[in-house]
Amino acid sequence: MILRLFAIIVLVASLVIGWAVMDYKAFIARPIVTDQSVVIDIAKGSSFQRITQTLLDHKLPVNKHWIKVLAYREGLINQLKAGEYELPVDTTPKAFLVLLSQGKVRQHTITFPEGWNFKEMRLALAGNIQLKQTLVGLSDAEILQKMGAKQTHPEGLFFPDSYRFEKHTTDLAILQRAYQKMQQILAAEWQNKSADLPLKDAYQALILASIVEKETGTAAERPIIAGVFIRRLQKGMRLQTDPTVIYGMGGNYQGNIRKKDLRELTPYNTYKIKGLPPTPIAMPGELAINAVLHPEQGNSLYFVAKGDGSHVFSDTLKAHNRAVNAFQRKHR
Repeated sequence: MILRLFAIIVLVASLVIGWAVMDYKAFIARPIVTDQSVVIDIAKGSSFQRITQTLLDHKLPVNKHWIKVLAYREGLINQLKAGEYELPVDTTPKAFLVLLSQGKVRQHTITFPEGWNFKEMRLALAGNIQLKQTLVGLSDAEILQKMGAKQTHPEGLFFPDSYRFEKHTTDLAILQRAYQKMQQILAAEWQNKSADLPLKDAYQALILASIVEKETGTAAERPIIAGVFIRRLQKGMRLQTDPTVIYGMGGNYQGNIRKKDLRELTPYNTYKIKGLPPTPIAMPGELAINAVLHPEQGNSLYFVAKGDGSHVFSDTLKAHNRAVNAFQRKHR
């Protein structure tokens, strides 16, 4: 009787163990993501139980016991990292654990186009819901101080580019990356600049590059326009460039420059002041910086927009006036 009972117990145990082994193998082989990718956010300090619950909260078919066994067997139970993860279709339990152990968090992107000013940059940062906002209410000067930057005016100090980041990255961290990239590129370009440029330092090159950036979107013309401005500076001529006037007008600019605007003396009205304005007026890209430090040789001192994105360049004021009559006044 005892032997028979023991045999039954062994048989039942064997069946249970066999079923458990099959169920475990089926679980680890079966994807937990089937129809479409799933994004989950694992908070810092989450226990393994909390991570498992996060999967269940997203209605994923996870056996909380088997996934813990798998994590132990793979040596990953204490290797899982916090962050936002995107789980693609056909993600298996093991693939999920490996993803978290490697910390391959989801990446987001924020883009600052060439020619943007700092106000536009701040609005883009503030409007990005994936970033942790830490700069709200701070002045531009306070932001620079928080960054440890030596400059007191932010315009032009940040490199226009696309920046990838993890969710919950701070807005300040993005600014610091853009700042460092601009400093590195500007320093490298300044180191290899052409000789005899009328620029005292790299910051002046940045100022002029920002003007070149705003004057044209045509890459091939940037060195030509830079050459015009360089020659005007060398001859002591005023730059007479509309983008600086517009920048100096600030919120008063309503889409056109009036004659009284050109007559008003501001630090950015290059029709009235000699030399460069005190700061950049936008974020110049690498091509604009390179153009200013390697301007195209020539004799042109004037240019006027043709209306198609390109310009007509002239050596004399007489020729320039003819170009203005041909390409601008007829459109007024």
